[in-house]
Amino acid sequence: MTNPEPLGRRERKKAATRKAISDVATKMFLERGFDNVSIREVADAADVSPTTVFAHFPQKEALVFDEDDEQRDRLVAAVRDRRDGITINRAIHDFYATEVGANIDEHGDDVARIFIRFLNETPALRDYAAKMWLRHEDALAAAIADDLGLTEPTAEIRVYSRFILQMLLLVNEHDDQLGILDAGFTVLENGWAPVEAGIVESNGR
Repeated sequence: MTNPEPLGRRERKKAATRKAISDVATKMFLERGFDNVSIREVADAADVSPTTVFAHFPQKEALVFDEDDEQRDRLVAAVRDRRDGITINRAIHDFYATEVGANIDEHGDDVARIFIRFLNETPALRDYAAKMWLRHEDALAAAIADDLGLTEPTAEIRVYSRFILQMLLLVNEHDDQLGILDAGFTVLENGWAPVEAGIVESNGR
C-alpha cells in the first residue's frame, strides 16, 4: 500500500484551521438550525474573519463537510491498494463499513444518529452532500478501469460507480446503516434475481 507524503507545517496549520471552523459551524448548526446561523457568527465563534471562512469553504453548506477531497482519495485507495484476493466490491464494502464505524467510534452512536438526522432534515445540506459525493464518480470509475487494465471506463464500470456512490447516500438515510450497506452490496454482488426469487418463495407465490 502507498503512504501519503506527510504534510508540511503550513499545510497542517491550514488543515487544522479548516477543521476548527467546520467543527464550530457544525456545533452551531446542530444547536440552532442551519438556516439560523450566519457566516459572520461562525467566523466570530471560530475567532477568524468571514474572509478566512470563505477561503476554506466556498459556500455555507460546505462548512459541514470538511473532508471531501480526503474521502475521494480514501475511496480510490480502497480500490487501488486492496489486498490480493479481495474483489473491488468487497474492498468498497469494507471501506464504507469502516467509514461508518469510524464516525460512530469518534462521536458515539447517539451523536452520529443526531448528525445524520440533521443532514437528512436539512434540504440544502442533503442536496449538497449528494452532489459532493457524486463528484467522485469519475475518479472511482477511472481507478476501477485502471485496476482492470483498461484505458477508459466502460459503460458497465460507470454504471457500477454510480450505484456504489448512490448506495452510501441511501445508507446515510437510515438508522440501520450497516444493514442497508450489507443489503446493497449483496444485490450488487449477486444481482436482483436471487433476491426476487427468495421473496417469491417465502411468500409461497
